[in-house]
Amino acid sequence: MTEVSAKAYAAAGVDLDAAARVKLRIGDIARSTYAEGVVSAPGAFGGVFDADPNSEYLMVASTDSVGTKLRIAQAMQKHDTIGIDIVNHCVNDILPAGAEPLFFLDYIGLDGYDDDLIAEILTGVAAGCVENGCALIGGETASLPGVYHGDDYDLVGFIVGRVRRDQLLRPDKTNAGDALIGLPSSGLHTNGYSLVRSIFNSDDEPSALDVEVPEDGRSLGEALLAPHKSYLGQLRPVMNRVKSLAHITGGSFEKNVPRALAPGLGAQLDVKSWMPPPLFHYIQEQGDIEIEEMYNVFNMGAGMIVCVDPSDVDHLLNELEGAWVIGEAKLHDGVGSKVELRRL
Repeated sequence: MTEVSAKAYAAAGVDLDAAARVKLRIGDIARSTYAEGVVSAPGAFGGVFDADPNSEYLMVASTDSVGTKLRIAQAMQKHDTIGIDIVNHCVNDILPAGAEPLFFLDYIGLDGYDDDLIAEILTGVAAGCVENGCALIGGETASLPGVYHGDDYDLVGFIVGRVRRDQLLRPDKTNAGDALIGLPSSGLHTNGYSLVRSIFNSDDEPSALDVEVPEDGRSLGEALLAPHKSYLGQLRPVMNRVKSLAHITGGSFEKNVPRALAPGLGAQLDVKSWMPPPLFHYIQEQGDIEIEEMYNVFNMGAGMIVCVDPSDVDHLLNELEGAWVIGEAKLHDGVGSKVELRRL
């Protein structure tokens, strides 16, 4: 992200360049713990571990939080879908390894025990687990007065899944010329909310969330709380034709698409190949956000990108509802961004 395009998000409290630097340091620390069994390197969407060399399965794990989407839920006094968000986000993070979820754990941190709030959150977590076929086997509810204040709370998820050894997706097997197929998102999913809250000042003026989004039919709050979509059910029937997957989350295309490609490759994405939903146009207009930053912060309506051999494109377009060709993998010389946004 350029200095100019990064200004709004940084002003909202999120510095993606600083986050990238931290991840590099964390990677070195994590690698210092590695012993026999670790399959994936830091930076993968999900960590892959070989727990038993005699088993046909590899274990895949991931963790994430809902982020400041929680602030929208608090303002709307609606907490029953936040749990769906965290489960689906975690499911989508182990899917790029080809994994199916097995079980899930949650962490809720808050100022004090609010029975109704906790039950409402966990109702969503359970719904997400049922949707994705995984069991909610445990969790932690921590009352931390002084850390959380008033209505503040945090929600974190931990997921473990498995994939057959011979079905592990390998981004290093992707090639220049491979097709990239986009799958539609349900909205912002769980990223970009700090910028949105800054634009609409929704923490101090929650009435901004009641305004109808033009050409959408929902209020801003309703549109922002649309649950993060799980792609497991949609992709399961075609996984044998998938080479790699990029879950478009924090850092959007710039940070996530390269994670699905082999070293020496980049991606060329055609931003005119799809029409971002009205919600994104409304955010850009109200925040006077440069178009480059919009595509560096938000998924812009493309929540997952599928890398396939060109010969499989027609089959996937027929099988995957709403799918479209968003671009292709290209050779990259290592200089500059690995993701080129065409016709921006």
